[in-house]
Amino acid sequence: MSEKEKKTIEKVKDKQGILDKIQNVFTFGYATKEDLRELDKKLRDFYYADFKSMRHRWEELYLAALNAGKATDDFKKVIQIMDRVAEKVNHADYGYAGLMDRRGHIRETELARVFNYDKDVSMDIQSIIDAVKDLYNDSQAEKWSEAGAKARNVKSLILGFESKWDGREKQFRPMEV
Repeated sequence: MSEKEKKTIEKVKDKQGILDKIQNVFTFGYATKEDLRELDKKLRDFYYADFKSMRHRWEELYLAALNAGKATDDFKKVIQIMDRVAEKVNHADYGYAGLMDRRGHIRETELARVFNYDKDVSMDIQSIIDAVKDLYNDSQAEKWSEAGAKARNVKSLILGFESKWDGREKQFRPMEV
């Protein structure tokens, strides 16, 4: 267990009430695991909301580009990729394992690792938001000279985020022999 994971678990335990601490004693840390799952779900809900608001802004941008005759295929592809990635974030695995799961149980350490992993990708989401906002501001000022390149940049940023997000399950179940 890394220092970062220990700190995350300790922060969660510090925020727990007396009933959660009693439940942890009798259920071998179940309350802490449940709190970590809930925190991660809230974080993913924020990310999903960010993608949905970006999509609405991108739709406005796409319509403006169509009206200006500057829309490229990348504008449409960004919408498709954004939808796919938003649903991956919304429906991501949240760390439950069945009682007889042959791959093993998911412990506090793995849940803390995934939560930290999800927190770390927030900078990637912020860079996508900033790139969309930059292109949106250009469209409002009717500066379409770099629109194609900026749309490709947004597409590559989202694809980069998607590849990081796809590696998320390895945080739950690292490859071990």
